[in-house]
Amino acid sequence: MAVTDEAIEKIKAMIVSGELTPGDRLPPEKELAERLGLSRNSMREAVKALEVIRVLDVRRGDGTYVTSLEPHLLLEAISFVADMHDDDSLLEIFAVRRMLESQATGIAATLGTAEEIDALHAELDGIDSDVSVDALVEHDIRFHREIVRMAGNTYLASLIESLSGQTVRARIWRGLTEQGAVERTLSEHRAIADAIAQRDPNLATSLATAHIAGIERWLRQAVAVTESGTES
Repeated sequence: MAVTDEAIEKIKAMIVSGELTPGDRLPPEKELAERLGLSRNSMREAVKALEVIRVLDVRRGDGTYVTSLEPHLLLEAISFVADMHDDDSLLEIFAVRRMLESQATGIAATLGTAEEIDALHAELDGIDSDVSVDALVEHDIRFHREIVRMAGNTYLASLIESLSGQTVRARIWRGLTEQGAVERTLSEHRAIADAIAQRDPNLATSLATAHIAGIERWLRQAVAVTESGTES
């Protein structure tokens, strides 16, 4: 194991064991390095790596702290990776999203409160196919976020949201707008919301699966067109 990796593992062990908890300040670099039997250089590199993945927060002139360690914070890197990947990788990401989000939608039909369902329908009532792409992106984020939140699993909610960030959604909605598919997509949103309101988890799961699979098919076709244009 590389020395820096060893340092990362030892800091991680302090957090897992409860020796360091969210919001705690780490001991000074020299003190911590001596306690863990590591060089200050390897400790410094480990802190940098853990800062990147949002486990630690380095505050210049103040010290280094353990972050809140909340799921949305720790999974931010996945969203960055999703936005940066190429078309083939996006297809794989959408396949993962379809598997996770369809099941979450079924759970939402069982666990969603009346207030949450009313809010979901209000979101749909406030959007139509004539709005801008930016507004459609924001709607899509809110709509799917609220459904997944109904499932009551914060890690699942953060993971699903990370798999389809704003950059990816903007690209998809722009393409759907150009192909005149916005009304159909919004109609699918309403059907999903209605299935949740009817407390029908099987129907909600099926509709969510078909909805995301439809977007996958559009993306696959778009990728094929792009590749054929490149080859010619």
